[in-house]
Amino acid sequence: MVIRAQGQDGNMTSPSDETSTRTHSGIQVISRAAQMLRAIRETPGGLTQSELAHRLGLPRTTIHRILSALEDEELVVSSRGVRGRYRLGPEIARLAESGTGDVVRLIRPFLLDLSARLVETVDLSVLNGGVITFLDQVEAPHRLRAVSAVGESFPLHSCAPGKAILATLTPSRMRQLLPPRLPALTSRTITKFPDLLEQAKEIRETQVAYDYEEQNDGICAAGVAFEVAGQQMAVSVPMPAQRFHGREEECARALLALRDLVAKQEWA
Repeated sequence: MVIRAQGQDGNMTSPSDETSTRTHSGIQVISRAAQMLRAIRETPGGLTQSELAHRLGLPRTTIHRILSALEDEELVVSSRGVRGRYRLGPEIARLAESGTGDVVRLIRPFLLDLSARLVETVDLSVLNGGVITFLDQVEAPHRLRAVSAVGESFPLHSCAPGKAILATLTPSRMRQLLPPRLPALTSRTITKFPDLLEQAKEIRETQVAYDYEEQNDGICAAGVAFEVAGQQMAVSVPMPAQRFHGREEECARALLALRDLVAKQEWA
């Protein structure tokens, strides 16, 4: 026997109907939360609640409710103020590390050695959809140094590790990963796909990608790409522009040597 209850509209509803409604509502919330996380991931500077509402076409009340839940779980973090911007939180990095933790731990000694040799910051990153996400970092001892938070993501076309990985892909695959319009993060960022294709050809020849203040003003970097355990990864060396110019060849040799060492390892 199924017990039915009369709804407010006068129709008869069953427990199975109510369960189905709750299940659909829960799936919808998860889908919207995923959309919000992807939108934040693709915007390095973060997004405000109003920007998320506009981009996703959702009510501000819905955005606020889901963001609050995500912030409680440290999946996002926000800057202070009413118009605070939301960025991916530390739990994202911890979740990512659960799938790459062994690789990160095995590569870290190489990062430490490279950082000691160059006396500069060294980053390890992984291709994560249409962005590059930082998995590990060894900071330089300098007071003036380039530092990105582990778990932070950047567009592929504007940073050395992203361009290094793009150069390993076919033009069609590059198109799939990149947005229709390449945003300019600085006045030096490549914003035209043909120009990026041309630079990718040069990177394939030299095996090293460079970022000349294309991601951030005043910061340059060199990076190399490689594949580990089926994942496309990169190691890069960012530093203030005044220390970078004239050291490109030194950085390139050190990065290529690290890549060769990593390639000789046996990965599970």
